[in-house]
Amino acid sequence: MTPQDMDRLIARHIAAEQAGDTAAAVAVYTDDVVHDVVGAPAGPRHGRAAAQEFYDDLVANIATETMVVTQCHHGAEHCVVEHEWTGTVPGEFLGFAGDGRRITFRMLHVFAFRDGRISRENVWLDGAAIAAQLATPDAAAVAR
Repeated sequence: MTPQDMDRLIARHIAAEQAGDTAAAVAVYTDDVVHDVVGAPAGPRHGRAAAQEFYDDLVANIATETMVVTQCHHGAEHCVVEHEWTGTVPGEFLGFAGDGRRITFRMLHVFAFRDGRISRENVWLDGAAIAAQLATPDAAAVAR
């Protein structure tokens, strides 16, 4: 795959995730995709259906506003992308109640490709930044 092909697939995936369209988010995956949010209690998820379960839960709890690419590096069959994520957390994220708060954090994706699709997605999140923003009580909520 060319870097442009990789970028198009990643952009389709992220746009679908941002729109809350979990079926479209996983449509760019191979049937046997490995989706691994490193450190997640459930561990890596195998297959499109398991990945969609992850995304169904994710979009029920967080709302992505933007994922801005800060770095991108392509290899022959992989792409490493750093994003700055901004959005709101109406539900729960990393064990913290979001209470609708808006947060920003860095994340790193490593995508592998096979047969014109994404065959693996590894995600690392800046959990310390997320925790710092969600563990602090919202001033408006405290005032209630």
